[in-house]
Order: sequence, then C-alpha cells, then structure tokens
Amino acid sequence: MLSLPEHASAADVLQHYEKRFSASKGNLSSIAISVNQEYARPEKKLHPGDEVALLPPVSGGATETRSPDQPVKAGPCAFITREPIASAGLLEGIKRPDDGAAVVFEGVVRNHSRGRRTIFLEYEAYEEMALKQMESLIAESRAQFQIRSAAIIHRLGKLEIGETSVVIIVASAHRAAAFDACRWLIDRLKRTVPIWKKEHFEDGAVWSDGEPFPEHITLNPQTSVVEARASSSPHSREATRKGSHSGNSASNPVAHK
Repeated sequence: MLSLPEHASAADVLQHYEKRFSASKGNLSSIAISVNQEYARPEKKLHPGDEVALLPPVSGGATETRSPDQPVKAGPCAFITREPIASAGLLEGIKRPDDGAAVVFEGVVRNHSRGRRTIFLEYEAYEEMALKQMESLIAESRAQFQIRSAAIIHRLGKLEIGETSVVIIVASAHRAAAFDACRWLIDRLKRTVPIWKKEHFEDGAVWSDGEPFPEHITLNPQTSVVEARASSSPHSREATRKGSHSGNSASNPVAHK
C-alpha cells in the first residue's frame, strides 16, 4: 500500500518509485501508465480507491480467484485462458450464414528468437485491463472496418514450442474487410494490451522488450523524474490507498489511492 497526499496525481506515484527503478536505467518514454485499468497521462488527478499501474511495453506478445483451467471472459468476444486454444471450435462458434469471409490468425510459439534456440515461453498479463483493452479493440475494429464480428483469445502461463499463444477471428460479409481488420487487431494488440512474454533459452531467460506503445499513451520524459523499467517482473503493479503504507503486491508495483 502507498500513502499519497490530497490532490495527488499519477506523476506522484511515478516519483515515489524513482529510486526503486533507477538502477534499471530504463527509458521513461517506453513506459505507459494506467488509472483504473485505462491508459492515462501523468497529470491525471487521483481519487480515493483509484488503481494505478506502471506498464513497460507489452509483448511482441484479477481480483477474483479463478481456476487455471477455466477461460476468463469479458463480454462475448475477448478471452484469457491458461489452457490450449481450440481454434476450430472458436471459428465454428463465430461464423454466421450471412458471412462471406472468416479470417483466423494464430500466433504460434517458434523454436528460435534473437539468434538463440527457444525452449518455451511464459506469458503474464494485467488481466482485468487486458480484457478491457481487447474488448475495446474489437469494438473499434467493428466500427472502422465494418466487419460483423471478431473474437480474441490469448493464452497465459507456460507454452511449449508449436503451441498457440493467441487467436484472432474476424467474420465479415467481404474478405477485404476481414483481412484488414484481422491484421489491425493483432498489430494493435501487440502494442496496447498489457500482456508480457518471457523467452526461455538453453542458456537463460529474458522478458521480451516488446513493441513501443503508441505515442498518445507513453509518458513524456519532461513530465516526471522517474525513469523506470521493471527488471524482475514485466509490469509494475502495487496497491496505493490514502492513509496506508507502501508494500508490494505479489511480484508487481499498481496503485489504489
């Protein structure tokens, strides 16, 4: 828990963690911040009960207790699971008689990266926010590309070589819109949805650097003294409540004021 003064902003949370993260020598411009699971700027004013998270770039890939063998669902179209993904069943579930095209993208774990042999991957997520962002992307794609429907399911945990990490399905009356929307969805997911990938090699492991956040959600280096990048865990997540003391939540620094 982190105690903050009245009229505090997200920038005050960043300043609090300056010393903690300074040793990692990260680039402030690569960090994004969220308030109540929505991307925000450092000047965002905080209120009692707000949750703040410091987020490094997401992978070039929850408050309730959940069984690891049950998918987590936000609305009808976005899912997170720790079980193998059955693409064929998902496709059959989304197709309708009025569709002229259904495009499926599968992200698959390959056996090499960075010139090294990959043994397996691990995925972690800021799950509540990831689901919200996935639903938001689906809604945006439907409006932008005039598709009928889309679905995204992402797997977390340990994945072996050849296993599917993410599936995106787009259904539309016309193939061009379906292809365009599917490509847009995976590209945006890799840049904005808080899911992180750890690559395990024969000689060690490393968190993937990820793709840069879009400019409108990254921090401006002039707005805060913090230059932070979590080195032991992919995202910075800690609870911060007014009148309480600072303390870590599991492996993550997110803030409730």
